[in-house]
Amino acid sequence: MTLGTYILRNRKPVEVDEVTWSHWFGAHRDERIVGRWEFGDIVVSTTFLGIDHNLFGEGPPILFETMVFGGPDGGRMWRYATWEEAEKGHMMVCVAERQRARMGS
Repeated sequence: MTLGTYILRNRKPVEVDEVTWSHWFGAHRDERIVGRWEFGDIVVSTTFLGIDHNLFGEGPPILFETMVFGGPDGGRMWRYATWEEAEKGHMMVCVAERQRARMGS
């Protein structure tokens, strides 16, 4: 049975029990941030969630999330399985949001 709680070791998710997860999660805030970008009133934040958000249980655990705060896309979200996917997704969303902000739409 899968526990569904993870920590990062060298940016790689490792499944752990809930007590280990809670101690690590509280003590490693900076290590959980994949990227943060601000442009005017728009913030794009990508972080390690530490809890599997794969709702259907098929495929890899979904452990990373990009969210947009502010602007016309405020509230939009993307999720990923790996740090590398999260980095790429973060950059794609940042480029799109910057273009949108420059165009004023």
